[in-house]
Amino acid sequence: MSETAHNKATVFVVDDDQAMRNSLKWLIESVGVMVESFASADDFLARYESGRPGCLVLDVRMPGMSGLELQEHLAARNIRIPAVIITGHGDVPMAVRAMKAGAVDFIEKPFNDEALLDAIRRALAFEERERSAQSENHEIQQRLAHLTPREREVMDMVTEGRSNKEIANTLGVSAKTIEAHRARVMEKMQAGSLAELVRMALAAFPSN
Repeated sequence: MSETAHNKATVFVVDDDQAMRNSLKWLIESVGVMVESFASADDFLARYESGRPGCLVLDVRMPGMSGLELQEHLAARNIRIPAVIITGHGDVPMAVRAMKAGAVDFIEKPFNDEALLDAIRRALAFEERERSAQSENHEIQQRLAHLTPREREVMDMVTEGRSNKEIANTLGVSAKTIEAHRARVMEKMQAGSLAELVRMALAAFPSN
């Protein structure tokens, strides 16, 4: 596989029904999206390379490992790939459980082609946003690593909304020293404004 193809968003279809796999592959490729199909969850796990962009289209009920079990297996390995679940009417409770496990949508059989394609588009858009956020977070963490412990202290207090004077009093230094630290923080973090610095802090530490 070429490097370009390897990095292109791909829909990974996992279904034990060969006719269904072929039908799904044709449908998805008809809108210009790359597809790879697998006859079982084990087949997918044996061939999938972690980190490839894309989404899963999973049948809930399959011999061996079910679609839900595949999701749980991937989650246990910290592989976050969005999934669209295909389910029979009787499998709706299982599909809801799959949604709670991280699936982005489920489609009931018999399904409308456009409804499935819409679900796949949503899954791919979700994956792209997640990948972009992860990339941004990685860059922010790299910048944070270049701050000295004191610069990190100053950044934390600046992004909490504290003034230079308040920070200076807390740390027992002059306001001018804090100004110098703050300027270095802005430079190292490549922040063009205080608002941008706050946004970076929120992205790096969302629970704070």
